[in-house]
Amino acid sequence: MNNGTSARRDVLKRMAAAGAIGLPAAGTVGQSAARAAGAPAYDPGARFDLVVSEVELRRNPAGRMLMARIYQPKGAGPFPTVLDLHGGAWNRKDRFAEEPMDRALAASGLLVVAVDMTLAPEAPYPACVQDANHAVRWLKAKAATWNGDGSKIGLYGSSSGGHVAELLAMRPRDPRYNSVPLAAAPDVDATVAWIALRSPISNTFARYENAERCHNEGMVKNNKVFFSPWETIHESNPQEILERGEKVALVPFLIMQGALDDNVLPEMQEKFAKTYRAAGGACDYRLFENSVHEWVAEPGPQTDKAREVVKEFIARQLKA
Repeated sequence: MNNGTSARRDVLKRMAAAGAIGLPAAGTVGQSAARAAGAPAYDPGARFDLVVSEVELRRNPAGRMLMARIYQPKGAGPFPTVLDLHGGAWNRKDRFAEEPMDRALAASGLLVVAVDMTLAPEAPYPACVQDANHAVRWLKAKAATWNGDGSKIGLYGSSSGGHVAELLAMRPRDPRYNSVPLAAAPDVDATVAWIALRSPISNTFARYENAERCHNEGMVKNNKVFFSPWETIHESNPQEILERGEKVALVPFLIMQGALDDNVLPEMQEKFAKTYRAAGGACDYRLFENSVHEWVAEPGPQTDKAREVVKEFIARQLKA
């Protein structure tokens, strides 16, 4: 028996003893022991109580204070860190949009931070991408405040927040997106390690054309408010960015898509996933049967499945 095997055996004995006397195996003791044994720091099956708090992020040019909502596990940490970017067709919603998912992820041992972003009526593209870029840099500098590890941040993005996440991940050093200064950490960059996405708008123009075909006037208007001038719908189109052969960062993607989504069609996502892989990136594409655009908003088996898929994906990235 080598020293490493002996050490792991001793740790397992201590973990068993801790459980026998009622200490939280999935909390401070369990996490510390797992690390001492050389196991991954994140266990997607773990369970933690949470402390939820809010802090001011920054005031946007429209005068609105953008807030950050912190979902902090109670435990030894430091915990892997996730930034959540909300959807809402670029025109609505805020940091509360994905609260059930945020809570589920945080309860497994992740520091999850959901942020407000500038809405299109306040300022068009790329304002919300600038907010997200700033938020990544801010969170890298601040994660330790909430017992998080800022060294390897991932993104969770939904719908239009998924579009923002894709742009941020692919263009982390774009000077347009980096335009909001962070005085406390001027040398921190906005690179991310991975992104997990639910119903992302991976092809902005195809999604707009679908809205026109469906006579969805509200969605057509949302696009025209956000993409101003109009040609930015192509400049910021993740599908077209890849097809143009732009030099981009290719971090691992998880894309979860509803099979019954009439907002972002499954064939759009399948094409993007194939194009991303062809460009050299890793893309885990999952189709959820009997699921519409925002299926995770309602409790159910597919929502439970989505949460588990995200946690398992994160665990794989953290082991890499």
